[in-house]
Amino acid sequence: MVTGNTKAETFYSMKELLKETGGYAIIDGGLATELERHGADLNDPLWSAKCLLTSPHLIHTVHLDYLEAGADIISSASYQATIQGFEAKGFSLEKSESLLRKSVEIACEARNTYYDKCKASSSVDDKILKKRPILVAASVGSYGAYLADGSEYSGIYGDLITLETLKDFHRRRVQVLAESGADILAFETIPNKLEAQAFAELLDEGEVKIPGWFSFNSKDGVNVVSGDSIKECIAIAETCEKVVAVGINCTPPRFIEGLVFEIAKVTSKPILVYPNSGERYDPERKEWVENTGVGNEDFVSYVEKWMDAGVSLLGGCCRTTPTTIRAIHKRLVTRRSLFSSSSSSSHHH
Repeated sequence: MVTGNTKAETFYSMKELLKETGGYAIIDGGLATELERHGADLNDPLWSAKCLLTSPHLIHTVHLDYLEAGADIISSASYQATIQGFEAKGFSLEKSESLLRKSVEIACEARNTYYDKCKASSSVDDKILKKRPILVAASVGSYGAYLADGSEYSGIYGDLITLETLKDFHRRRVQVLAESGADILAFETIPNKLEAQAFAELLDEGEVKIPGWFSFNSKDGVNVVSGDSIKECIAIAETCEKVVAVGINCTPPRFIEGLVFEIAKVTSKPILVYPNSGERYDPERKEWVENTGVGNEDFVSYVEKWMDAGVSLLGGCCRTTPTTIRAIHKRLVTRRSLFSSSSSSSHHH
């Protein structure tokens, strides 16, 4: 079994990590679409979590692809993995919890495989093989992601869903993931203020020993998807000491800069963004609407703007690939060398 000692030993805080990485760190890109590219069939309410059962080796491969493309943080295949979802499939509680742990263990193993490759050689083709602090983030999707009906894109859960309902829904899953060897919990695609509050309270309950990041999504570039104010959502994260970074994911690139300016007004924490490719997802047809997004070149051309707006952790979400991440890495290499030559250039807004 993977024990805690494989964790990134240098990870005291996100700010420490960012010192090590020259002010900027790279988060990986989309998982589900990459798994499909490698031949996985994800037509299932469990989405990428289905691969934990059928093809864990593919998940390992995709994690490794991202590390070799320059990612400093890889996220486990647990976004859609919930105890309730597994139980609905007929798995016991024990099996459900072991699948959650397995998602993190696969990511930890991929990191070890990567470190072994770094020892063996310095660079192959365009693979980046460089020993560096690598964080494993345990991905926690929203209640809407479990419903698999697109409600993480609306954030409208209805009156029956209270703060307590959400805490009860997530509590055990968050505990299991926190104890599985991950460095950080990634609370992603949070669609409303209520769920942010639930996550903050779970982190504060004391059972959870590792920090988390909060990442919201927006479809108008002004509010989070439910219509709640982005500033109010970030304010919840701001009051929680265990939250070590805040930001936006799963949102079209064109909206990012404006949202970051708003976030920067209310947070002292590092800001992260990992947008999707900009393609539109149709929850009715459960498919991506082709050609509504931006290509890699366009995606990466935004990166400079995002960093200028105050972003220090960046990657991609749905439909982004190792190619996207490699392109971001190329951009960052120049940026990081500027950072180290004059630390005074880290400007504050």
